[in-house]
Amino acid sequence: MDIWLYWVIAALLLFIIELFTVGFAVVCLSIGAGGGAIAAACDASLEMQFLTFAIISLIALAGVRPLLKRAFYRGGEKVATNASAMIGKRGVVCEEVDGDVEGGRVMIEGVDWRAITADGKILSKGTKVEVVAIDSVVLTVKKL
Repeated sequence: MDIWLYWVIAALLLFIIELFTVGFAVVCLSIGAGGGAIAAACDASLEMQFLTFAIISLIALAGVRPLLKRAFYRGGEKVATNASAMIGKRGVVCEEVDGDVEGGRVMIEGVDWRAITADGKILSKGTKVEVVAIDSVVLTVKKL
């Protein structure tokens, strides 16, 4: 079997691996392997084949990868995660809340949180609130 076929098989395997990964780095290696296949088909030495593979892979990493990332990761809707997902949630005061460091307690989506008020006013039990900020495990809330 000719060596260029090994390069083509490597390029196809790398492309298949890219289907299971993110970031478009492996596809750049696949493009480089395609370059190695072309060099092998032109009867280049093994060293020249690997040099072609390396140079084309680097060019693909510098040029093709940013284009692919821009095309596939357009500024879609950002999803809030972790602590930032709490901002805007609504809940109910279950223990008097004030602006003091000790604060009180609020229940949000069935979870009890320590909370303080944004404006320093006291909120009594049963008051409906909205989260405006979060600092570590302490929510800053305002009255609805």
